[in-house]
Amino acid sequence: MRTTTWRSPRYPCTDRPLRVGVIAPPFLPVPPPGYGGTERVVGILCEGLVGRGHDVTLFAAPGSVTSARLVTPLETAPTLGDPSSVPEEFLYTTAAYLRADAFDVIHDHSGMGPALGSMLAGRPPVVHTLHGPWTPYSQRFIGLVDDRVHVVAISRAQQADNPFIRYAGMVYNGVDLRAHPFNADKEEFLVYLGRVSPEKRPEQAIDVARRSGRPLVMIVKRSEPAERNYWDHMVAPRLGSDVEVMEEPPDDVKVDVLGRAKALIFPIDWPEPFGLVMTEAMACGTPVIARRLGAAPEVIAHGVTGLLCDSLDDMVDAVAGIGSLRPVDCRRRAEQHFSADAMACAYERIYATAIGERDDVPGRHRTRPHVTPAYARPASDRLASDALGRLVGRELTRR
Repeated sequence: MRTTTWRSPRYPCTDRPLRVGVIAPPFLPVPPPGYGGTERVVGILCEGLVGRGHDVTLFAAPGSVTSARLVTPLETAPTLGDPSSVPEEFLYTTAAYLRADAFDVIHDHSGMGPALGSMLAGRPPVVHTLHGPWTPYSQRFIGLVDDRVHVVAISRAQQADNPFIRYAGMVYNGVDLRAHPFNADKEEFLVYLGRVSPEKRPEQAIDVARRSGRPLVMIVKRSEPAERNYWDHMVAPRLGSDVEVMEEPPDDVKVDVLGRAKALIFPIDWPEPFGLVMTEAMACGTPVIARRLGAAPEVIAHGVTGLLCDSLDDMVDAVAGIGSLRPVDCRRRAEQHFSADAMACAYERIYATAIGERDDVPGRHRTRPHVTPAYARPASDRLASDALGRLVGRELTRR
């Protein structure tokens, strides 16, 4: 009898279907009803992997909707940003990792996952995507486990911010192109989309729109105390009849606004690791005016799909130049570089490499060449990691 080797549809990145356990953060459903970039990416990835023939189990918050097998370890989701949610988050993550034997690979997107995943010794391998910025804590934490967990960055800029980590690769976040239809007919208003925080500078979006003589639609998340405080003190005093505010509207409303806007204003004041809203806007055919920080120079093709700026004055001047940018070029860049298919295929390759490294050296950790300065990984950290491993290991055994 003739046998054939299974291949993924469209992209031959693996030679067999895989059993993939995907662990989302526990705080928001997948996909989220409003704000939630990580959860949105996780949902898109799961749909892509299922569509390519893989057996996917998603661990996520209650209310999640997915084509994968859904497991909700908690009856109710803990509150995002609340320190008292830490025990529930640990319980959620532990419940997911207790099922590790059921998978060929685990893809972790949670905050605590790398700690538990590092104790599996590659059986199965754990892939962890870095969705947030580097902080002193995350540098030390990931530095403890990066030889036991396959760490994936979401941009070259994020990699460059911490070159002392062993990276398994870099994968751009994907956008669901079907859910972001192309719209070539633009209106005169600008749009801001994002959290209300100092690093996002929503008040500067108002300044840019007002100084350029255009109305602004603000689609915001301001649910946490710090966000409400920033809104009250920095944003609300600037509001006027030329600014419309929408707080976490349904996806179809958000996408409609993105598609009709003349441009997305992205006045970040920090090294944004990726910036999913930029790709969503471009998928709709809407150019982006952004500060030249973080991953923005990777996402935006300057002068083609948007304009990169160094100051508020530059952003005001850029509004006058967006008429020369073609919506079709924005859509084309999203299709070529930030599609769900491209993301799923890239992760398939990382899964295959991780499984191959595990099979090549059974029972041992990876030995990918790497040089880490002594100050970046003190011996005390490694001793602390081993002690933590023994402690959590005893807890898992008791369960």
